[in-house]
Amino acid sequence: MRRPYSIPVNKCIYEMLRYPSQNGGFEKYFIESIDRDSEVERFCKIDEYKHSFLRLRYINEEGMPSFYHPDFLVKINDSIYLVETKGQNQIYHLDVKRKHRAAYNWCNRINKLSLSDRMNAEWKYVLIGQSIFNAWMSKGASIKDILDYAAVKGFDVEDSKIFSNY
Repeated sequence: MRRPYSIPVNKCIYEMLRYPSQNGGFEKYFIESIDRDSEVERFCKIDEYKHSFLRLRYINEEGMPSFYHPDFLVKINDSIYLVETKGQNQIYHLDVKRKHRAAYNWCNRINKLSLSDRMNAEWKYVLIGQSIFNAWMSKGASIKDILDYAAVKGFDVEDSKIFSNY
């Protein structure tokens, strides 16, 4: 990891976490915010090359099988949030919707396990855009409030049309 694009953290098993050198400002701010929030017990930034345990399959917009790695795992009380951070302009991209469908379904499957097999927590998928995150943070919201607000709760009619061939 390159030092200019990494920050020290306290609530992660790693002492330093990297963020993208290109357009990585939101990820950096998210890391700083969750590390600072007193309700956050622990978190991890998912590295697609090191964390193969969280490799979700989805069908990309060309119809080809692909893999998706969410950005973060965040533990707060009795919830574990699988978090994807995105610039607001990327939220409605077709591949983002396909990935979020795969992650939402994965969390639902995890939640069918016994509590002891899922770290005594409910797993939730969160797709959070930079504008929403910044707006809530500027009003003093906690990370838990933001993640609960942004947690994917299901799919609307438009989304079901996208996935009818899935």
